[in-house]
Amino acid sequence: MEINAFMDDIIKKNPGQKEFHQAVVEIANNVIPFINRNPQYEEARILERICEPDRTIIFGVVWEDDDGRPQINKGYRVQFNNAIGPYKGGLRFHPTVNLSILKFLGFEQIFKNSLTTLPMGGGKGGSNFDPKGKSDKEVMRFCQAFMTELSKYIGEDIDVPAGDIGVGAREIGYMYGQYRKLHTEFTGALTGKGLNFGGSPLRTEATGYGCVYFASEMLHAIDQSLEGKKCVISGSGNVSIYTAEKLIEEGAQVITLSDSSGFIYDPKGINAEKLAYIKDLKEVRRGRISEYAKEFGCEFHAGEKPWKVECDIAFPSATQNEIDKDDAASLVKSGCKVVCEGANMPTTLDGIKVFESAGLMHAPSKAANAGGVAVSGLEMSQNALGLTWSSEEIDERLRVIMRRIYDQCVEYGTENGNVDYFMGANVAGFVKVADVMLAYGIS
Repeated sequence: MEINAFMDDIIKKNPGQKEFHQAVVEIANNVIPFINRNPQYEEARILERICEPDRTIIFGVVWEDDDGRPQINKGYRVQFNNAIGPYKGGLRFHPTVNLSILKFLGFEQIFKNSLTTLPMGGGKGGSNFDPKGKSDKEVMRFCQAFMTELSKYIGEDIDVPAGDIGVGAREIGYMYGQYRKLHTEFTGALTGKGLNFGGSPLRTEATGYGCVYFASEMLHAIDQSLEGKKCVISGSGNVSIYTAEKLIEEGAQVITLSDSSGFIYDPKGINAEKLAYIKDLKEVRRGRISEYAKEFGCEFHAGEKPWKVECDIAFPSATQNEIDKDDAASLVKSGCKVVCEGANMPTTLDGIKVFESAGLMHAPSKAANAGGVAVSGLEMSQNALGLTWSSEEIDERLRVIMRRIYDQCVEYGTENGNVDYFMGANVAGFVKVADVMLAYGIS
């Protein structure tokens, strides 16, 4: 199997879907050499089959705004692969949502979910609806209209969506309420639910906490810890905030956060009190990160990203492709030694090459940010058992899962005494799904 020929075929079959192409080539670069050494996967064309979604559902969503005017959005659900469990992946509500982005996210989700060792397949969905600037009632009406159509294709043993960008506790509540009304049953058909109706403790914090746990394992391997490390974080959503929270607990020094307007640089470090201000600013008041700089007298860099700030560890946690070739070079120059991805595919292919050439320890998102879906999987287990575990129990299970993911990366990514975390994550995620597909035969 030859990588260029494989990618030419993918691009031909999926024209114009650049994000999906990027996600596939990142996997193919590691998995195809492995397949060439294990021809049973090539004979069954496993990788080609994984790259083709089981089904892609596209539907119109018509809802009424507060002025009584009908509005029309587009809804999607990409059910990619359910070899090891029900389709599992978030719903994203954002104006940039399109089929390419959802296919990249759903494709990544296959391998991420495989790495957790929990029985979950890969899927993703969403809409080009933007919750920002909408009233609660407008968001409710949209979510109800969206779920009215989506509910035909999901269920606790079929497809279990969760939240993502633009879909938080409010949106999940509205959608689950509509699903329950339509199906007249109370089941675990969504995760990210409120604690009072089947949700799991620590789901909001899980992606950020898990990312820190993975970074801690990387440092432990070289006899270091997070204590005293200067950490730059991009973004100021859930992943970023709870990455910062856990880093502060572990004794690291968090010196940046950002939003679309720019980034703040606090050389004294963001402590628990300052982080509480940021939570209120972003989660309650919906303000801009520049307000933090005014409140605490630190630097705000308008329109810039934090990758030039001197640091030990970087946590890109905002969005896809936020670190390009030049940004990666800036991080290397700033003294960064570890990059742990909190966002989905935040580094371009050229940026990855820069990190590889510089010898940085670089953890891919499908491994480092798997904590969120891991706790979603634990929520599914709790729903099936009819119980709720404590925050302490969930946190310990999360730590164990992230350690297992790390161990898989080491097992499949070690060459000549060095660990290639991308290769380890990609191959380990592939093997579990591929072996099950072989067991099923051609179906």
